[in-house]
Amino acid sequence: MKKIGFLSFGHWAEHPAYQTRSAGDTLLQSIDLSVAAEEIGLDGAYFRVHHFARQLASPFPLLSAIGAKTSKIEIGTGVIDMRYENPLYMVEDAGAADLISGGRLQLGLSRGSPEQVIEGWRKFGYQPEEGETDADMGRKKALEFLDRLKGEGFAQPNPNPMFPNPPGLLRLEPYSEGLRERIWWGAASNATAVWAAENGMYLQSSTLKFDESGKPFHIQQAEQIRLYKEAWKKAGHEREPRVSVSRSIFALVNEQDRYYFGQQGKGADSFGYIEADQRAVFGKSYAAEPDQLIKELAQDEAIQEADTLLLTIPNTLGVDYNIHVLSAILEHVAPGLGWK
Repeated sequence: MKKIGFLSFGHWAEHPAYQTRSAGDTLLQSIDLSVAAEEIGLDGAYFRVHHFARQLASPFPLLSAIGAKTSKIEIGTGVIDMRYENPLYMVEDAGAADLISGGRLQLGLSRGSPEQVIEGWRKFGYQPEEGETDADMGRKKALEFLDRLKGEGFAQPNPNPMFPNPPGLLRLEPYSEGLRERIWWGAASNATAVWAAENGMYLQSSTLKFDESGKPFHIQQAEQIRLYKEAWKKAGHEREPRVSVSRSIFALVNEQDRYYFGQQGKGADSFGYIEADQRAVFGKSYAAEPDQLIKELAQDEAIQEADTLLLTIPNTLGVDYNIHVLSAILEHVAPGLGWK
């Protein structure tokens, strides 16, 4: 069985072809899309977080709203850039969203990627300590977030509080039992995938990773996943690891699909630079008739290694069309691969 979810970047713009022309459009349609996705049997609704961009940014109000309107679907992020976060405030926000959803939050974090502005995290009031990089800062914040999610007291209570306190040191509230075990790490390298396993986080691997061997994208990603699973086992965690991979996959079942995506399936992996000194490999998109898609996806080693597949969606085309895209995968492709 393979869980299937969607991943939305939440774009909006004043464009005549877009159904999302404002932030309000994107937020409200994200809620509607999640409700409809649950109704068709999808397993997850995930959202990217970007700052200083016309895309989704603050995830917890959105996740809380979705949690209140759904009952089964996993809801999460892919990913939150920890360079911008206050880990303690985030514990409170995440705890509230998880409680509202009944324990369905699946939070993906990362140390961050190139952003819209230069060192945008400084605008949020954060800067690395002496000798640290911004990536170091992001990982350190992630570890503090994980530690505080345990629910252990760490703050000395006021001897004259406004309200009575329980005995001992105080923890952050609201506390949500089990959330610590539903945190994921978006890893672009093999080393950070191993680091995530050692720290008890699930693995999110996207449509790109750092090029570490020159091999095709799906093979490098599969190798990353295997290293992660080995590190998880070595760390001795009692629960089973989870791994998600993201893909752009479109089943061409009508003329509208062929118009939008008919040329995308003819692409291939590409190599480029997302950072000045770091070469990356970008995975291809899949777009074909269902029978051909089944053949191609069966050869994707990383998809076979993962337990969760996140389908990147064209959110600007509106709720109805995106539900059509997702339904086509569930109906025409997933069964042929033995999923679900």
